[in-house]
Amino acid sequence: MLLEKESGGRALIDERIMKTIKQNEVAGFLLICLLIFAVANIRKAGAQGPSVTPTPTVTPSPTPASSPAPAPPLAPKVIAVEGHLELDEIVGVEVDHFSEWAATHDATKLVPFINGRAVRGNYPEEIHPDRNRLHFHLEIKPQNKELWNDLLGAPHGLSHSVTFTIGLENESPFDSKFNQSQPLPLTVISPAYGVICLLVVLFTLVLFVWLARTTNLIREPGTAVPGKLRPYNLGRTQMAFWFFLVYVSYTVIWLITDSLDTITPSLLGLMGISAGTALGEALIDSGKDKASSSQLQDLIAEKQSLEQGIPEFQSQVSAINAKATLTPDDTANRDSLNRQLQDSRARLAQLTQQLQTINPPSTDGNSQGLLRDILRDGSGYSFHRFQIFAWTIVLGLIFVSSVYNNLSMPEFSTTLLGLMGISSGTYIGFKFPEQK
Repeated sequence: MLLEKESGGRALIDERIMKTIKQNEVAGFLLICLLIFAVANIRKAGAQGPSVTPTPTVTPSPTPASSPAPAPPLAPKVIAVEGHLELDEIVGVEVDHFSEWAATHDATKLVPFINGRAVRGNYPEEIHPDRNRLHFHLEIKPQNKELWNDLLGAPHGLSHSVTFTIGLENESPFDSKFNQSQPLPLTVISPAYGVICLLVVLFTLVLFVWLARTTNLIREPGTAVPGKLRPYNLGRTQMAFWFFLVYVSYTVIWLITDSLDTITPSLLGLMGISAGTALGEALIDSGKDKASSSQLQDLIAEKQSLEQGIPEFQSQVSAINAKATLTPDDTANRDSLNRQLQDSRARLAQLTQQLQTINPPSTDGNSQGLLRDILRDGSGYSFHRFQIFAWTIVLGLIFVSSVYNNLSMPEFSTTLLGLMGISSGTYIGFKFPEQK
């Protein structure tokens, strides 16, 4: 029984296996058929693809041969300068390729360029394009005054080197041969005129110093004691100081800029203050001298009268004493004469003492040196004198700096002139009680 059951089970298993194999074979066959069908459709689609329309060939038209571009014009270049670079001088400038440039540009608007800066308003006097030449008259104009001040101010010699070219005012200048490697000399002061003016100024200065040291040119008025000199006068010294500053500055500015109208209104005011100070001081001193002289003359006359009267009194007293018998009138007369004689002698001694304390103007004081004389009065050093001395020195330094750097005399403000006037007025006011 067991064997029959085992054989029946195996047969059932084998039957199932065979059935499964058959099913797999059918599925594989169907899969192969599907693959073959798909490949056939793909080939057919490739064979029936869209046809491509041929593009017609375009024959390019022949391009005409291009003509060569015209060569750019040659740039102008400054190659020569005739004459001296100096104010109020005419210089000739030669420019290479200038005629070509002038054919398309306005040459009348050309100006010199010095150290890379345009000398504005300094247009050419003559233009010769056919000869590639121009002529410029170098001069100061309102448009270029600042430039010339920078070029000529604070000079370190009679000339200095600069670069030079020309060009339009508001454009880049021409190329130039005279660049940093080959500059031109710019004359600041003409040597010939400079030497002449220097000799004149030195002669004037030496003459002034000699007169100031040996005469009463800037000293107190009056006759000096033999072998002595009168003291220096502050007002006259200040006036001489401003005179020489203006005198030398005017000459230097004229030498460099050839300008004649350089004295400013404020400078005239300052010189007027200085002159007024000296004049007021002279008037006050003159009044003091007259008063002192009058007092001195009165004292001397009184002294002489007493000196003549005392011997007369003595002779009268002696005559009375010589009498053998004195009457009461003689005694009274003698006593009166003795009192007058004593009073006269006492007054004479008083006058002698006063005359010793009052010096006549002709012998009043001796010079103790410039600074001591102008800073001291009869009572010693005075602040009002020092004040006017200090302001004069400060304004003098400002004046010299302006002339040296800007080649122009300074324009002092009304406030500063007022301050100088107050200092001078204070000095004059203190002169009234000041001792001679």
